[in-house]
Amino acid sequence: MPESTDTLVWFKSSYSGGNTTECVEAACLPRSTAVRDSKDPEGLRLAFGRAAWSGFIEALRRRRLG
Repeated sequence: MPESTDTLVWFKSSYSGGNTTECVEAACLPRSTAVRDSKDPEGLRLAFGRAAWSGFIEALRRRRLG
């Protein structure tokens, strides 16, 4: 991940369930969005560029995934 993730503020979707059901957290970076598994916060982190993340969110909103 090219941008530093050491001091990120991670958040969960407002659609997430209670404390035991969340599975994804995101954090905003200057040029991308970082994503991690909330059950493994020290594990793998992925970064998606603005266009890719925006396209993903739009597909979710329009229910065009899966």
